[in-house]
Amino acid sequence: MAQRIEVKPQRRHARIAAALSIIPGLGQLYNRQWVKGIFYLLVAGLYLNGFANLFNMGFWGLITLGTEVPRDNSIFLLAEGLIAVLVLAIGILFYWLNLRDAYKTGEAIDNGEAVISFKASFHNVMDRDYPYLMVSPGVLLLVFTVIFPILFSFALAFTNYNLYHMAPANLADWVGLKTFAQIFTVDIWRSTFFSVLGWTVIWTLVASTLSIVLGIFFAVLVHQKDLKFKKFWRIILVLPWAVPGFVTILVFAGMFNDSFGAINTTILHALGIKAIPWLTEAKWTKVALLTIQGWLGFPYIFIVTTGVLQSIPEDLYEAALMDGATAMQKFRQITLPFIMMQMMPIIITQYTFNFNNFNIIYLFNSGGPAMPNSTAGGTDILVSWIYKLTLKSNQYALAAALTILLSVFVIAIALWQFRRSQAFKEG
Repeated sequence: MAQRIEVKPQRRHARIAAALSIIPGLGQLYNRQWVKGIFYLLVAGLYLNGFANLFNMGFWGLITLGTEVPRDNSIFLLAEGLIAVLVLAIGILFYWLNLRDAYKTGEAIDNGEAVISFKASFHNVMDRDYPYLMVSPGVLLLVFTVIFPILFSFALAFTNYNLYHMAPANLADWVGLKTFAQIFTVDIWRSTFFSVLGWTVIWTLVASTLSIVLGIFFAVLVHQKDLKFKKFWRIILVLPWAVPGFVTILVFAGMFNDSFGAINTTILHALGIKAIPWLTEAKWTKVALLTIQGWLGFPYIFIVTTGVLQSIPEDLYEAALMDGATAMQKFRQITLPFIMMQMMPIIITQYTFNFNNFNIIYLFNSGGPAMPNSTAGGTDILVSWIYKLTLKSNQYALAAALTILLSVFVIAIALWQFRRSQAFKEG
C-alpha cells in the first residue's frame, strides 16, 4: 500500500504578514483586517509622537545623570530615565502583540480559514481575555506605583548620591558596585553594619519566638475543657491587640522612662530593686523592646491558634488517652504538629514582619541610645538604620544598597522557610 504523506500547509501568508507588521498595522491591513490595522497604526503613531521627547531626554539622562549644574538634576534625570524604560517595555509588549496577531491571522489564512471580522475579534477578546482586560488597569498602576520605586531604589544603589553629590551644587555619577563595597571595606560602615545586622537577627528570632510561644501557650491553656469563664479569658487576652500598636508603644515608652516611668518609680521601687536605665543603656533597652513586642505580638497568634485547636478532631485525643498518653505527650504528638502544619505560613510572616518592624524601634526610643563610633543607635535594626541614613545623614546611595541587601536576605529566608513548610506541599 502506498504510504500517505501529509503535506504541511505553507506559511507564506503568515510570514509576509509578520514581516509587514514591522510597521504596526500593515500586517493586519495585508490580512484585510482594515479596522484592526488602522487601530494598530494609529496607536503606534500616537505612541511614537507622544513619547519621543521622553525617550530622548530619558535615556540621555539615565546614561549620563546630567552634565551641567545647576541646569541638570541627577535624581530627576534618573527617575525620568526609568519611566522611559517602563514606557518602552509597554511599547515592546504592544509591538509583540501586533506581530503575533498578524502572524496568527496569516496562519489561519494559510490553513484556508476565513478571516475573522473586527466585531467577531472583539467578542472573542471579551469572552476569552476578559479577566486580562479587567486586571490590566491595575497592573498598569502597579507598574508605576510599585515597580518604579523598586527600580529607582535599585538604580540609586549604583550611584554616589549623597550630601556631597546632589543638586543644585553637584551631580551624581554611576559608581557601579563601589557603594556595596564601602559597606564591607570602610571601617565605620562595616562595624556598624555587622553590629546592626547581629542585633536585627537576634531581635527577629527572640521577639517573634516569644510572641509565638506565648500565643500558643495561652491558646492551649484556655482551650482546656475544665477551664471556666473561657470567653472572659479570651477577651482579656485579646485586649492588647485591640489597642492601636503605636499607642501601646508610646505608653510603654513612658512606663519605661528612667526618671518618672512607672516601672522604675512604682514596681521596682516596691520590690526594693534599684532603678534600671531602660532608655540610656542599650542592653536594657533591648530587654524592654523584646518585652513590648511579646505583649504586642502574642494576641494575634493566640486568636489564630484558638481557631486551629477547635479544628483538631477529638478522636485523636481519645485514642491517645486510651493508649495511656500523658497531657505533655498529647501536646507534643498531636497538638503541636497540627498547629505548626496549619500555622507555618503565619509564623513565617511573623519573623519577616519583625525583621522590618520599624514602628516599635523608632517610636520607643528612636533606635537609641546613641553609640560611640557608630552611625546607628544601640537598638537600631537594619530598616531603622536605613531610615536614619536617608533622612538624617543624607546617605541615599548607601541606604539604597542596604535596602537591596535587606530585601535579598528577607526574601531568601522566607523562600527557604516556605519550601520547608508542609503547609505549602501538595498532597
